[in-house]
Parts: sequence; structure tokens; C-alpha cells
Amino acid sequence: MPSTDVSSAAPVWPRVSTAPLNTLAAQSTPWPVAVLGAGPVGLSAVAQLIERNLPFIVLEADEHVGANLLDYGHVQLFSPWRYNVDPTMAKLLQPTGWQAPEPSELPLAGEVARRVLQPFAQLPQVAAGLHLRTRVISVSREGYDKVKSKGRERAPFIIRAMRDGKSIELRARAVIDSTGTWNTPNPVGASGLPAIGEREAAPHVFYGIPDVLGVHRARYAGKKTLVVGAGHSAANALLALAELAKQVPGTRLVWSVRTPVLTRVFGGGDADALPARGALGASLRRLRDTGALEFNAGLRITEIVQQGGKMVVAGIDGKSEPLRIDGVDEIICATGQRPDLSLTSELRVKLDPWLESNEALGPLIDPNEHSCGTVRPHGHRELSHPEPGLYTVGVKSYGRAPTFLMATGFEQARSVVAAIAGDLEAADRVELSLPETGVCGVGESTLEGADCGVGCGAAEAQAKATEPVDAVASGCCGGPAKADPSACCVLDEHMKSQGAMGCGCSQPKAPVAARAATCCG
Repeated sequence: MPSTDVSSAAPVWPRVSTAPLNTLAAQSTPWPVAVLGAGPVGLSAVAQLIERNLPFIVLEADEHVGANLLDYGHVQLFSPWRYNVDPTMAKLLQPTGWQAPEPSELPLAGEVARRVLQPFAQLPQVAAGLHLRTRVISVSREGYDKVKSKGRERAPFIIRAMRDGKSIELRARAVIDSTGTWNTPNPVGASGLPAIGEREAAPHVFYGIPDVLGVHRARYAGKKTLVVGAGHSAANALLALAELAKQVPGTRLVWSVRTPVLTRVFGGGDADALPARGALGASLRRLRDTGALEFNAGLRITEIVQQGGKMVVAGIDGKSEPLRIDGVDEIICATGQRPDLSLTSELRVKLDPWLESNEALGPLIDPNEHSCGTVRPHGHRELSHPEPGLYTVGVKSYGRAPTFLMATGFEQARSVVAAIAGDLEAADRVELSLPETGVCGVGESTLEGADCGVGCGAAEAQAKATEPVDAVASGCCGGPAKADPSACCVLDEHMKSQGAMGCGCSQPKAPVAARAATCCG
């Protein structure tokens, strides 16, 4: 199939209607559904919109689809291809001769963009509505600020964006916000604010996952690098630095985590339903245990001071004592991300007060309460807001909560588009099966981008053997202890027949359906 150059195509914006606002609802409105962000979940929504013959536009700030995946394209994902290809996208690609990847293989992040998202974006029916290099600044209702109510639901959305240095506006009947969180990283500072001196040290701070063994090699070779964070991003950076240290003398690693408890940091090992995810944590544990790096558990960084061409990183350790790390050349900040809430500040949104996730998802994914990798079924009802027609999907729907599998976003997109189409029966029929991490709830949950999961059996026993007793939650997924441990095991007959077990039970033998994990919410 010939390539369509969507990056240079001039957008055709919907014409501005002169009809009175109160007549719009009665019209066969020409306004499309606006999808914000052309990542995997945004394009999944596009596939659903095409299937339902609904007009759409996709607004992407970057010049490529899947830009965030390309940003850390060198990183191998721990989830195999079967979790990273939307079935409807695959269906639309098949007539072009596109070959689906081997379901059990592990892709690089960049491969997902290059092998799936980019070919999908080149389909004529997708390219016609795709507008790259178009950065959304804000979304509102035509003629309505946040306060005004009467007739609000009949007014189209107004989307203000920047393209080629010019401000433009377009209208939409509904908005699906899939802008993600990758471009709004959390700071090095432990209080949610940048550490004192962090902005001044910015040239030597990398937010995310640098390509240590590739394009960024010279930046870290022979240097002392501090990695801050307790999740998969930090693990990838540390393991790459360890390999670089074998190749280049003088390369030194320092690892800092805010939590003194490492059960969730190292993951579920062999109990993880995704072997690569378990192996990543196990490799990180071995690296720590060999003494190949300087390790600081419980460090809350408060200040970065530049001194003699290097940095001094200061903070408070797990015993509330001052601690400083001298002679740091580079910092890799892998403390997670947060959503950009400015886009919808003129709309009526309802968010969890601390996670900044969709409000209904907060209790299901709150790492202060549990570490479940699966959540109860959720779709358009949990992803909507008091603003009719506005939906937040993808990793942004989880706010500051860690870990989001693409498969979750694909199901979110299907449900939301069904609701926009008026097919509530399909929209409410939400089923999702996700792999478990093999890690149960842990008492200390100061998560810097650390990852969540369910399954308390082998992993919990291992945790009790290697960590302080009070590090492991006494109840199911971090809640109070149950009088009867089997109270957590609410499974339907099909799952029982497959040998699956839920939170607080023995090691799972198969992925547990989210609808069965009632103890996790």
C-alpha cells in the first residue's frame, strides 16, 4: 500500500456553524469526535470510530504517531505482542497485507510504533482525519465558561490548538483525551515539587529512560550517575548502566528510592504472569545484592547543589537523618509521571483528589491501599466526567497511579466509542483479563513510579523471608486482615476451572479476569 504523507497534509478544519446553539442538538451535526493524542490508545479509539462510521479528527503534538513510545523506543516491553496490538486496529490493517507480530514475542517500545501505529496511521481512512504537529492548548464549550449551565450540553466543544506557530480552533461533538502523562514527569524532589536547585541542574537531569548503551552512551560513560525511582523505568536505566560500567572503567551507579521497603520494587519474580516483568525485578535485585552500585533506600531528596562541575544531592534518609551524595555527574529521574490537567481546566471534570485519575478509578488503583494490577471492570461510565461528551482514557485516566497496560486502554476505547455511538449495551459490556504481577499489597507505599499487581502467594512468602515483617500487608491487597483468607477468592466457575486464584490466595496459574478480582477495589 502506498504511504500517505500525513505529516505534511494541510488539515481541513470543520467550518464554524452560525446556527444558534440551542438548535445544534436537533441538527444532524457535522462535528466530529476529537481524539487528543495519537498514541496506542488514541489510535485504538480511532479504529473503533471507523468501525462505527463516526467522523473524527486526531490531534497530535508531535510529527509522528506513537511519539512517546519512540522516545523510549530502545526499551524492551515486558508485555508480549498479544497485549500490545488492538484487535480492531489489526482487523483494519489485514486487507493491506500487514503481518501481525508473533503474539508471544516481546517488542521494543519503538517497534509498537513502527510496526503497528505507523502503518495504521497510513490507512487512507485514518490519514484523512489525522493532524500532526498540532498541539492542543485547551478545551472548552462554545459560548460557555466553566460556570454557566443552561444549554451547556447542546454546545459543541471548542478545541484551541497551535499549528505552525498559529492559534487555531475547531469544534467537536465529543472529546476523547488520550494525551497520556509521559511529557509531564514527576520531579526529583520528594515533596512533589522540584528539589531546590533542580531547575538549575536541568542540563544534567534526564527525565525518563535514556538510551544508555546507544545514543546517550557518551553522556554516562565514565561518569557517576544517580538513578532516582523504584519502577521499571529505573530498573531499565540501572541495568543498562551496569552493563556500561563493565565496558567503560570509571562508570559508577548510585540508586536512590524513597521507600525503605523493596518488595514491590523487585516485583513478583517467578510468580509474575509476565515472565519478563518478573525477570526485570529479579535482575535488579541481583544487581543490588552484588554491591555493583551504591544504594540509598528511603532517601527523600530535597536539594541539588552544583559544586566544582559536579552535583551534590542532599536529602533525608529513612531514619530522618541528613544524607548527601557527592560527586554526581548525571541524574536519571525515573519517578513516574502526572497528567496535564490544564487542557480541560475550563470543563467540568471529576478527579480523584490525590491520584488525579478519573474519580471512579481512584479507589480501584490507589497504591496507598493496595497494589492490584487488575481492577474491576471499567468503561465509559468510569471514564466520563460531569461534562457530557468528555472522556479521559489511557494512562491519563490513571492519573499519578503507576502501571498501565495497553490492553486496558484498548478496552477503554471500545467502551467509550460505543457510548458515544449510543450503543450502551455494548458500552456496558466490559470484560478485561490482565496478567498478574505476583506482588500483593505492601504496608509502605511511597511509590516513585513503582508498579502494582495482585497475587499474594509465593511472592508474599518470599517478601516475608527477605523484608521486615511489617513490610507485608496483613490483609488482601493492602486492606485489613480477613478472618477467612478465602474471602478474597471471589472467582467465577470458569476461572476456577482454569486453576486461577485471586488476591490473598495461592500463586495464580492463569491471568485473572478483572471482573473476578473483587478484593481489589
